[in-house]
Amino acid sequence: MASLGDSNTVYSSVKDYYGKVLESSKDLKTSACTAGSAPHPIIRQIIGKVPRAVNDKFYGCGNPIPLGIEGKDVLDLGSGSGRDCYVAAALVGREGSVTGVDMTDEQLKTARENVDEFGKTLGYAPKLRFVTGYIEMLDAAGIAPASVDVCISNCVINLSPNKRLVLEGVHRALRAGGELYFSDVYADRQLPESVRTHDVLLGECIGGALYTGEFEQMAVDIGFARPRVLSVDHIAINDRELQQLVGDAKFFSITYRLFKPQKPSADGGVFTAKYLGTIEGHTDKYELDVDHVFETGTPVRVDPGTAAILSSSWLARYFAVDVAQTTGDLGSAAKTTATESLLDRAYQAAAASCGTSDS
Repeated sequence: MASLGDSNTVYSSVKDYYGKVLESSKDLKTSACTAGSAPHPIIRQIIGKVPRAVNDKFYGCGNPIPLGIEGKDVLDLGSGSGRDCYVAAALVGREGSVTGVDMTDEQLKTARENVDEFGKTLGYAPKLRFVTGYIEMLDAAGIAPASVDVCISNCVINLSPNKRLVLEGVHRALRAGGELYFSDVYADRQLPESVRTHDVLLGECIGGALYTGEFEQMAVDIGFARPRVLSVDHIAINDRELQQLVGDAKFFSITYRLFKPQKPSADGGVFTAKYLGTIEGHTDKYELDVDHVFETGTPVRVDPGTAAILSSSWLARYFAVDVAQTTGDLGSAAKTTATESLLDRAYQAAAASCGTSDS
């Protein structure tokens, strides 16, 4: 495992910010750690049952918890006060498990001391645990290789001083067909040193934001299938001093899906995928990403990479994937929308909602 020697400064800054500076989400200076669209009604209902102490110390930039994970083993990177872990614990049920990894003692204390109360609400003791560790060193935190079905993370990977180590560790921890389903902060350009080393910008998830193109290439190089975008939201920086520091850079909360292929994508062939409508909360349709929305019971032509994911990942039980016998009525497979186009749409939508225009 590579050394993290020079990373101690970053760790100390982040620990101090989340353990001592922030008392609650009301203390934030940007929308980065509270951005994102409204969660699914099922998720929202579970959040309402999570102990207040856990909810009060929640910081996140999206809703990276998929439905349909009953019985699965889930890992949360940088679990903080534990809110997403609590929600996931309710979704996986009695047979599944959830492990949260975090390095901040104050946050871990909140997460651990409310588990029993939540178990009384659920009516059973969930397999929910929180371990102290660094997300760059999952093996040292006790996360075994090939032990995780779904890994989630909410606005945390950007805080890491070595994001490649994080992704490599997740890839090892996932079972074949597993997924990293996470929300984080990204920038539309490379950031200068003055932004990347600023304590407040680091703590607010801005300083560590990766350029989207750099991140997507890194994920593929490590062995994940092509990253899939599920949602994009523009992030507002409310503090005038911080606005001046970041200059023209724009920031976005993006929910990505990274699958660990169980089998390689076929080089050719025409495939169809039909969603069976069997995920609670998604009975009428299922959105795999911004380019692939499946109406229940309707065969759709898909590219070989999408066919491989839907036939061999943890989602396989919810789809029927076949080699197409005819393509006459199926049209073409969906084309991937460039991430840059998605960022521009999100920025324009945010500007329009504020009554401003792009200058």
